[in-house]
Amino acid sequence: MELQKLVRGQPEWSRIESVVRELAARYDRERVHVRFLDAHNWLSTPLVLDDEYFVKLVTEQNSLVHALFTATRNLGAFSSGTEGFFGHYGNPYQMAQHELEATERLREVGVNAPEPVEALEIDGMGVLVMEYLPEFDTLDELDEPTERRLAPEVFGALHRMHEHGLAHGDLRAENVLVVDSEERRSSGNREPRAPGDGEIYVIDATNVREDDGGGATMTAARSYDLACALAALEPLIGAKDDVDAALAHYDAQALLEAREFLDFVSVRPDHTFALTALKGEIETRAGEAEREDH
Repeated sequence: MELQKLVRGQPEWSRIESVVRELAARYDRERVHVRFLDAHNWLSTPLVLDDEYFVKLVTEQNSLVHALFTATRNLGAFSSGTEGFFGHYGNPYQMAQHELEATERLREVGVNAPEPVEALEIDGMGVLVMEYLPEFDTLDELDEPTERRLAPEVFGALHRMHEHGLAHGDLRAENVLVVDSEERRSSGNREPRAPGDGEIYVIDATNVREDDGGGATMTAARSYDLACALAALEPLIGAKDDVDAALAHYDAQALLEAREFLDFVSVRPDHTFALTALKGEIETRAGEAEREDH
C-alpha cells in the first residue's frame, strides 16, 4: 500500500481546492464535505464529496505511471505469444474521459457499475465524477462462504462483457464491489434481490485497443481478463472451486487459453495466487472435458 501511495502521488492542496471549488459551483453547493479514501488505487487520488459523489483526480504523474504500466502489460502479452492489446490515453483528461465511457458501456450491456456523472479538466487534471456507493465491501473483504457463493456471478459479469465485445483489462478483487441490497433499495436505483444478498458492481475498467478486424486482439484481451479473474479468486476459494465457478460460464478451451496468461499475471504486484495449483486444475478439467467428448 505504501508503494501505491508513492507511485500514485497526490496533487498539491491548491489544485485539490480548485477542483472542490469548481465542483461545488457546478452542483450548486455553498459548502461541500470532502473525504479522502485510502483506496487500492495506483492511477488516481480518490475522494468523496458530500457522501454523494465519488471523484477521481488524475494527474500528469498518474498518466505517466499508466503509460509505464501499459508498456509493461503489453510486454507480458508479447511474452504470451500475442500482440499487445492495452492502450494508453495521452493525458489526464483523456484517462478520465475513457473511464467514464467504459463505465457507461458496462451499464449499457447490463453489468452493474456506479452511475457515471461527468469527466472534466480542472487545473490540468482529469477529474472523473461518479455515483458514490456508500456501503460496500470489496470481494476480498468478505467471508469465504460468501466469496464462494458470489464467484460464479463474477465470472458471469465478465462473460457478459465479453459477449458484448468488451474487455475489462484490469480485473482484480479490489475492482469487484459487493453492495448490500438494502442500500440499493434505499437509493431507489434498482430492484433489490433477496434480503441479505449483495449485488456485484464492477469498477475501474481500463482501455483495450480496438480490434484488428480479425478478432485476435479482443480474443487475447478476453483470455487475459479471464486469467486475471481466476488469479483474483484462487486465493479466496481455492483452485478447484475457482475453476468450477469459471466453468459455469466458460468452456474448458477458454480456460486453457487463459492459462497462457497466468505466468504473466503472477508477476504483477497486485496478484498473489497459487500459480501451479491453478494451472494444474485447469489442465485436469480440460482433460476430463476432452475424455467426455470422446
